[in-house]
Amino acid sequence: MYRCGRGVRLLSSTSTAKRINWDPTVDLKLNHPSLILLEKCNSRTQFKQILGHMMRNNLVGQTFPMRFPFSNEKAFTIYRSMLQNGTYPDRQTFLYLLQTTKFVAEVKQIHCHALVFGLLSKEEYLRNSLIKRYVDNGCFECARQLFDEMSDRNVVSYNTMILGFAKVGNILGILELFHDMRSHGLEPDDFTMLGLLLLCGQLGETKLGKSVHAQIEKSIGSSNLILYNALLDMYVKCNELKLARKVFDGPMEKDTVSWNTIIAGYAKVGELELACDLFNQIPTRDIVSWNSLISGYAQNGDYVTVKCLFTRMFAENVKPDKVTIVNLISAVAEMGALDQGRWIHGLAVKMLTKIEAFSGSALIDMYCKCGSIERAFVIFNQIPEKDVTTWTTMITGFAFHGFGNKALELFSVMQAETKPNDVTFVSVLAACSHSGLVDEGLKIFSSMKKRYSIEPGVEHYGCLVDLLCRSGRLLDAIGVIEKMPMEPSRSIWGAVLSACRMHRNMELAERALMELLKLEPEKEGGYILLSNVYATCGRWSYSDSIREVMNSRGVKKIAGCSSVAVDGMVHDFTASNKQHPRWMDICSILSFLTNEMRLEADVPSKSHLATS
Repeated sequence: MYRCGRGVRLLSSTSTAKRINWDPTVDLKLNHPSLILLEKCNSRTQFKQILGHMMRNNLVGQTFPMRFPFSNEKAFTIYRSMLQNGTYPDRQTFLYLLQTTKFVAEVKQIHCHALVFGLLSKEEYLRNSLIKRYVDNGCFECARQLFDEMSDRNVVSYNTMILGFAKVGNILGILELFHDMRSHGLEPDDFTMLGLLLLCGQLGETKLGKSVHAQIEKSIGSSNLILYNALLDMYVKCNELKLARKVFDGPMEKDTVSWNTIIAGYAKVGELELACDLFNQIPTRDIVSWNSLISGYAQNGDYVTVKCLFTRMFAENVKPDKVTIVNLISAVAEMGALDQGRWIHGLAVKMLTKIEAFSGSALIDMYCKCGSIERAFVIFNQIPEKDVTTWTTMITGFAFHGFGNKALELFSVMQAETKPNDVTFVSVLAACSHSGLVDEGLKIFSSMKKRYSIEPGVEHYGCLVDLLCRSGRLLDAIGVIEKMPMEPSRSIWGAVLSACRMHRNMELAERALMELLKLEPEKEGGYILLSNVYATCGRWSYSDSIREVMNSRGVKKIAGCSSVAVDGMVHDFTASNKQHPRWMDICSILSFLTNEMRLEADVPSKSHLATS
């Protein structure tokens, strides 16, 4: 009998129903007798009776395969009807329900019902599915508890946990699971190795990645294309391009993912010629291929090539996506060309259905870097659903344009809608530093751990030190440095050294330089700053001696450089460098302008003639 008692609390859905695209030619067995009956029914009552008959006789699993055709709310409603009609759920019922879950609370309810009906102890597949849903929803404690309660774990159980831990970078948890798996006599398969490679790539663990590679070659072999691509991706993320190329050039058959991975790797490290050569050799290009190459040139600041590649995309009938548009926006932002930025903005509005958080944040950043903070704020207000990146980008823009109070106002509004992250606090503290808001900055720094449970990092301490230094509280800044739980970075000591020049504190400047030289003895920045401190205090002999020390140690000052963008092309000008192709024309124009200014200076003004 399939009757059940009424002692079970009915499941409740916590999500809103959504329309699911469902193709009956794929999702149904059209020759099943139950479907023929459904086709012939003439009323809603008959339909419900036939459907109830299918459920009572366990025919749903035979008729409807794994792609459940109902929304979350509908699935839970039908399940409640089953229980009210006294029908026992089976393994397939809970598997269907798990597919529709969106929240941990729903997974826990299904877990409880599976326990009550006695299915969990004898259904291994159901237990593994529950673990996966817990992992997918980020509830690793529940997943681990259920995993530890299993007496007959198999490779799938371990793989589910390993892949889940890999996504959050839990290296200790993965290694523990892997050793436990081997100690129980279970051999790792392709999915085990996939989880290990994913972890190594995320954390940049090259040494562990090489060990996994050796294990693959020894026991499994890299005949699996997915595993081969994961291995390639791991070496690319670890910036081991020589090893990645060795894997790529191996005998394994390649697909588009393989080509895109190696192209993206070369583009990321600035090897754009190699990336371009591979791009031209790829048998079939997709949008990812184009985006990988465009991203590389955008990071390199080569807007002209980015624009050429974008034009070439259109010529080859490849439709750009939002990643392409964001790469274009980033290239313009690095160049600081407002006219080109406006053109890209117009293109984004035309090609994208709407400006959402991802592309909107890039536009805000671009307008801020191009000097149009007002336009950036207009874009910010037009984004309907802002994420933490959007808020942080706008706060950063206000900070570096000197609008500290506006940045703090925006931060206050943000807290009512979105939880700030560690990057947000860097931007807010920078805003306080640039605007001299010392008390506000100290309160915000203190609230990080107390209110938001965010542990301050070296960047946050750097902002705090800079805030105190700019306001002349050098001793307080040194007190913060001495109490830091980590070693101070070179930027922190650089901030102290810069403040010493402003406040003429030679003794502290000398100490800051000594600390700075321990971190970067070959860099010229510390020497130059200390020399400027001595010059500001009138100690010219000391200033000259610093320059002599630089020469004796082979430390050279990098020549100053400025740039200007004309028609989308960036022209760089370095001190004492005459290699620009239009150098003679530039000198001629400068000479003409100088003479014009001299003539203007020599002509007496009307006010001067009136008084003479």
